[in-house]
Amino acid sequence: MDSEPIYNNASINVFEKADVTLYAKWSTDGFVFVEGATITEAAPNSEVFIDGRTVTISNFYICDHEVTQAEYKAVTGSLPSDMATADGDSDNNPVNEVSWYDAIVYCNKLSIKEGLTPCYSISGSTDPSAWGTVPTSSDNNWNNASCDFTANGYRLPTEAEWEYAARSGNGLKGTQYTYAGSDTIDEVAWDYDGKGKTREVKTKKANGLGLYDMSGNVWELCWDWYSSISGSTPATGSVSGSDRVTRGGSYDAYTSKCTVSYRDYRKEPFSCYFGFRIVRTVK
Repeated sequence: MDSEPIYNNASINVFEKADVTLYAKWSTDGFVFVEGATITEAAPNSEVFIDGRTVTISNFYICDHEVTQAEYKAVTGSLPSDMATADGDSDNNPVNEVSWYDAIVYCNKLSIKEGLTPCYSISGSTDPSAWGTVPTSSDNNWNNASCDFTANGYRLPTEAEWEYAARSGNGLKGTQYTYAGSDTIDEVAWDYDGKGKTREVKTKKANGLGLYDMSGNVWELCWDWYSSISGSTPATGSVSGSDRVTRGGSYDAYTSKCTVSYRDYRKEPFSCYFGFRIVRTVK
């Protein structure tokens, strides 16, 4: 018998495919359907959607909140936030003090738990128990992890998916706000005035897609390697690098870093300022 899904209480009613049964279990409270598009024009201040680059984004589902401490512990059995000096007091605060490696382990474990096909593979295996201990510093084997974007399991968003969702999707035809859902940061984000700690998810205003905390609270890890982007950069980002992209800013970030366009990267393996949210490809 399948385990109870972590994200339960079904609420999403948008289905673009005929096989509703396939998505009925996964289409649960906390996820938003994002209709894809091909973007050929530059978006305001963006380094992702630029002139001369064509970015095709397929339909996907994205969690409307950052992975919480309770959700992370339910899947992995541990809680790195216990060690954080600036973590919040609630199960509904975003998990932090996690590495990119921790994030892909979480995604595959959750996929397996719910009977889905895992997206990530290391040395030919999609089973995190076969990957060994999660590294605490840069590891070439883990850095060479591959992602099957056609699998129906959970994964990190690509940087293009993240920014597209932060800008409320819709082919980027809607109002392009500075922050995720507003030009006034206090409406949508916990930034450097966040009183020195994370806050419960979904306590600020959502953006046009119904996504919370795309600006502020914790930096969100993406799939991509960080590098400069040109017209020839694949939609899934550069094929190699030394640091992974982070987006959205945090409770300790200046307002200029909490915009929908600001790009950054993760140098240190762990930090109380970093977390993640998950997506799934629509098949």
